[in-house]
Amino acid sequence: MLYIVPTPIGNLQDITLRALETLKSADAVLCEDTRRTQILLTHFGISKPTYRYNENDERSVERCLEALKSGKHCALVSDCGTPCISDPGWKLVRAARAAGIAITSLPGPSAVACALAGAGLTGGSFTFLGFLPRKAGKAAKLLTAAAQLKHPIVIYESPYRVVKMLELIAKTLGEQTPVVAARELSKVYEEYAQASAAELATQLSKKNKVQGEFVLIVDCFDSSSSTETTDDSTDF
Repeated sequence: MLYIVPTPIGNLQDITLRALETLKSADAVLCEDTRRTQILLTHFGISKPTYRYNENDERSVERCLEALKSGKHCALVSDCGTPCISDPGWKLVRAARAAGIAITSLPGPSAVACALAGAGLTGGSFTFLGFLPRKAGKAAKLLTAAAQLKHPIVIYESPYRVVKMLELIAKTLGEQTPVVAARELSKVYEEYAQASAAELATQLSKKNKVQGEFVLIVDCFDSSSSTETTDDSTDF
């Protein structure tokens, strides 16, 4: 059995009871970084073998798959949040499914859901792009295509590249494009900042040091495209 186990994105108290029980009962924990995961396990008094899962190494994927084929119950975790969502894991999950291995995905912390709820931009559709390509041309093409859907666009970005990303958004979609920047979610210095892409880029560029992982929500929502109706037809 392969368990996909979300872990806190910042505040350790956000781990679920089910996640803790799964980690306690697993034969092994497959980690993005064993050192990061060990901190979590130690905090909750869990002692389990940990093994690094390297998605970019086919031998690592195969070793983890062989452990599952041998009958071991393995918990798959990333450094934070839900595995496979802009984090390693999907290749192992795909291989496990192909091999007929049972898979259980636990609900839990996710930066995209947390940021969207706090931003208040939409209660419905959105476009999640995760981490965009490093090449500006490819990133711009993805932004342009996503903007045509008229839904908020959600992007992950590091503190080292967030200014460049905001500048790219301003250049591609327009300087006045509204953006909500969520930083340090669930942590002590959690912050939401809302302004135009150009203004946020300017504000952050003036800081001596930008810290914390960012979730950028580009407001492309078009209320005029809502499919809500006021007729009296019967709902299902």
